[in-house]
Amino acid sequence: MRGLVFLCLLGYSHADFATFSWNGPGVPTTSDPNTDNVCLSDPSTCGCCLMQRQMWNMENLFNLTLEDFQKNLDHTQSIINNMRSSRSAFSVALTDTRRCVGPYANDVVVKYRSVFINLGDGYDTSTGAFTVPRSGVYVFALTAYSDSGAPGFLLAACVHLRKNGITIAGLDEYNNQDQEDSATVVLAKQMQTGDQVDVTLLASCYLCDDSSHYNTFTGFLLYATD
Repeated sequence: MRGLVFLCLLGYSHADFATFSWNGPGVPTTSDPNTDNVCLSDPSTCGCCLMQRQMWNMENLFNLTLEDFQKNLDHTQSIINNMRSSRSAFSVALTDTRRCVGPYANDVVVKYRSVFINLGDGYDTSTGAFTVPRSGVYVFALTAYSDSGAPGFLLAACVHLRKNGITIAGLDEYNNQDQEDSATVVLAKQMQTGDQVDVTLLASCYLCDDSSHYNTFTGFLLYATD
C-alpha cells in the first residue's frame, strides 16, 4: 500500500492535487447507504461489502494525506517567497580608476559607479540613490576618503548620508594638517517602502579614489517589519 501511495504522488504535480476516488482522479466518491442492509439480507455478499468499505476508508485517508501535503507545500512556498522579497543588499564604490570627484559650487549627489553587489536592484548607479523595496530596519555604512595631493594643502572630504533629502549622518574631514584621511559611519535606521537614501558631496569638498576602493557606500535589510 505504501508503494501504491508513493507511485500515485509521483504521478501528480502539486497543481493536480484534488479529491481522489478509486473511480479515477476528480470523480467524487459515492457510498452506498444500503451496503449494511444488503450484507444483512445476503450473507454471501458480506466479504465484498467489507472490502468496499475498506476501500472507502483508504480513499478518505489518501485524500486527507494529499490535503496535508498541499497545505505544507503552500506554507513552504510562502516562506520561500518571503525570503526572496527580503533579499535587499547593495555595496558600491566610487570608481575603478584613479580620479577625484569635486569640488563643486553646490552640493551634489555622489554617484558610485563600481558595484560589488546589488541584490534586489535597489541601488541606481545613474542617480546614486537606493530605493527601499520593503519596510524594515536597514543598516547603512559610508566611508569617505580624500587626498589633498601634497602636505599642507587643504584636505576637504565632506559627505552627508541622507534619507529622502534629509541628512541623517555626516562625515567631515576639513583641514591642512593631513594630506590624506578617511572616516566611516555605520548606523541602523527604520525605513519604509519607497524611501530613498543617497550620499551628497558638500560644496567645495572632494573625494579621491582608485581601484583600491577607498570610498564605499553599503546598505542591507536587517529584518522586515511588514
